[in-house]
Amino acid sequence: MARDSKVYLVGGSIPELEKSTGDLFNTCTVWSPEGEMVAKHRKMHLFDIDIPGKIVFKESEVLKPGHTLTEFSTPWGKFGVAICYDMRFPEVAMVAARKGCVGMIYPGAFNQTTGPLHWELLLRARAADNQIFAAACSPALDKEATYHAWGHSTIVDPYARVVGTTAEAEDIVYGTLDLDLVDEVRKSVPVSSQRRFDIYPDVAA
Repeated sequence: MARDSKVYLVGGSIPELEKSTGDLFNTCTVWSPEGEMVAKHRKMHLFDIDIPGKIVFKESEVLKPGHTLTEFSTPWGKFGVAICYDMRFPEVAMVAARKGCVGMIYPGAFNQTTGPLHWELLLRARAADNQIFAAACSPALDKEATYHAWGHSTIVDPYARVVGTTAEAEDIVYGTLDLDLVDEVRKSVPVSSQRRFDIYPDVAA
């Protein structure tokens, strides 16, 4: 598909079996316009939660966590990749931004409880914190499925403005990434040069 369409294709995520150990990972692959796999991300943070009266979910009963931060290069800049619950951990995007990434891409499927509360909030926070683009793609809501995804695939710019979004139904979201905005935001609000690593450590070091 990537080769035929001549695009960079960031897949959703699929179960990946590590044959040597029998372990299962939640994995996202990235493909170049030549049809070559240029990156593979294994979800690092497993979704083990218990919200009383609403939802209990234990990914660790089936999956193992990945242990590597993931990024890939394009002619327009580098992008970081993480999966769903990884979005809640600001260090992931922080390290990516300090390694030169201009955006983060998150395939994810927040549920009907956490989605309305935090999906857009977290995307805008990751974009604002690191002055990068943040994009997340979600399955549409399928009421006949056992898991009800929030949907709302969304693109956010370095000012933390929503460039494009969808509702819960199956749809496509489009957005133009003006990469000059990254430099503009960082010059206007120069948090990258004003960080006080003499007071708190640089986690990207």
